[in-house]
Amino acid sequence: MHSSRSDRRLALASLALALTALAVAAPAFATKVSDVTHLKGRRENRLQGLGLVIGLAGTGDGGKYAPSIQALGSMLQKFEDTVPLLALRETKNVAIVSVEVVLPDNGVREGDRVDVQVSAIGACKSLQGGRLLITPMQGPDLKSVFAMASGPLELNDIKAPTTAIVRQGATMEADIFHHYIDGGRITLVLEDSQASWALASTIAQTINEETSDSGRLDRIARAMDPKNVEILIPQNESRDPAAFIASIEGIELFMPASEARVAINRRKGTVVITGEVEIGAVLVSYNGMTISTVQPAPEGTPDNPVVTDKYVSVLDPEKRGSAKLRDLVDSLNALHVPAKDLINIIEDLQRSGKLHAKLLVED
Repeated sequence: MHSSRSDRRLALASLALALTALAVAAPAFATKVSDVTHLKGRRENRLQGLGLVIGLAGTGDGGKYAPSIQALGSMLQKFEDTVPLLALRETKNVAIVSVEVVLPDNGVREGDRVDVQVSAIGACKSLQGGRLLITPMQGPDLKSVFAMASGPLELNDIKAPTTAIVRQGATMEADIFHHYIDGGRITLVLEDSQASWALASTIAQTINEETSDSGRLDRIARAMDPKNVEILIPQNESRDPAAFIASIEGIELFMPASEARVAINRRKGTVVITGEVEIGAVLVSYNGMTISTVQPAPEGTPDNPVVTDKYVSVLDPEKRGSAKLRDLVDSLNALHVPAKDLINIIEDLQRSGKLHAKLLVED
């Protein structure tokens, strides 16, 4: 029995040591260059076309929308089926539609398949159950055909029955390549949410340090502006730059302090605060409830106590040096202020000059 207990203790101790070793060895998830940038040249491309949807259950354009009937008549003529337009005027299972394809941002090759977005442009009431006839997809110049689209439609949203999707409905008929290297250089483009002189400079400096030999600093990277970092591809990497580009994107960064920002989405009713967003001395009154920031915060006395209840809240800037927007938001939430009104208050703070941060608003 004693031996069994000793073996159990030894096994538990070994397991604890193993878990400790795993915890120590677990890699930290650092921010890489590719996490906050993308290569200049990577972009979405769009193809467009006009097509016909058939098979609708009486919800199509109908004879009152002449363009659909004319398009149907033209299609029949191509198949040498000359049907008078007058005979088609009561056709209600056909709709003329706008067709759009968004190509992947790293390009496509012949034979690749992509989703197709379809939108009714006539008197159609619903695209439910329809099928898109073969439609040529063209580029912005409307001269070259890059893909052919067709297939059964699925509604994106039952509440919006005049828009639909054909999954994997477009087949590429040509390659679309993107060009990332210009004059022996590549450019890293910072994502909009990350763009700043501080981060652009950090990326350039880190790349220079990582690619330089010991004892010297080769300046192959430089920050052009808050959004772009230009990198010269070394001569010995120019013939096959893929490995060099991959190594640049994999470099780990020591991120500078986050810029003070407040991002608002009015439609979703969300507020995202990054960095230490400060606010000036201000008094906010909302439906009889009051929030105030004073510097320094008042001290309560028996004759003049500081009242803190569900109607009045005092932010104390002495706790962290200055009043923070986070504290104000917490107080507003404690007072059950609706998201719409919370957003309006933050925007009013910006207009009054009391919000010390960049405000980004999305409708």
